[in-house]
Amino acid sequence: MTSSERGISNETTVEIKETAKKGPLSFLSGALTSLLLGWISFILSEKVVIYFSTHSLEYSSSIATSIASGFKTLVIGMTFLATFTFLFIGIGLTIVFIRSLFAAKGVQVD
Repeated sequence: MTSSERGISNETTVEIKETAKKGPLSFLSGALTSLLLGWISFILSEKVVIYFSTHSLEYSSSIATSIASGFKTLVIGMTFLATFTFLFIGIGLTIVFIRSLFAAKGVQVD
């Protein structure tokens, strides 16, 4: 089924494609948001590590100690994974933002 059979004109399709294009401002806002969330995640990671360092595991059962140690490792790993992910995406979007500024200068509007 083509777009003309569905009642969508070619002009509407072109308008949708033009409005879907991202600009430097959207890259900048995404980068700032991601960097902010990365910073918050890093602070949370530090607090989680400090909390688990100050609260020692004191269980009589070795199975309970093993489960608690695994849970602690999982929580600490997830907080640092979130930190890395947000910061990596923020750095990538910052690079794309800078690249889009240079690409925007070369484009001429008729």
